[in-house]
Amino acid sequence: MESNEKFTIGALVNNHYGVLNRVAGLFSKRGYNIDSLAVGETENPAYSRMTIVCTGGEYMRGQAVRQLRKLVDVISVQPLDDGSTVAVEHLLIKVRVNDRQKNSLNQLINLFNGKVRDFGADFITVEITAPPNYIDDFIEGLRPYGILETCRSGALAMSHGTGNMLTAPN
Repeated sequence: MESNEKFTIGALVNNHYGVLNRVAGLFSKRGYNIDSLAVGETENPAYSRMTIVCTGGEYMRGQAVRQLRKLVDVISVQPLDDGSTVAVEHLLIKVRVNDRQKNSLNQLINLFNGKVRDFGADFITVEITAPPNYIDDFIEGLRPYGILETCRSGALAMSHGTGNMLTAPN
């Protein structure tokens, strides 16, 4: 892994106050930037699952995993490799539109399986859920229209198949 590649880490943590702050502080203290961080309650409300995306090399990824495993409220940590995971992001994007562009814009939205969530005479807001690189391509396709605003969730990722990469204790 080169030093500028993105990597994803999944963590299962106790679901209570202060845990997110300690995890973010761990990265901050070491000068690691978090590209995206998604946190949500799991099927067991006692635990939350974190999906953390960072940019860095193999050393940084290893350090992040080792340091996360040392935190008290962290139950389990696992690097999530591209080939063994399903990863998606959610995007809301607002773009300018005029009457001449509506047809081509609708074609692009349909091509990317987007959904129109709001519209007016000179704008349209679209929602899309897709893998991160697909989201990037959609954004690039919309640039010529004039992007007014974006809101991107960050990655959600889990392992392929029936196994649970991040298993909570019984």
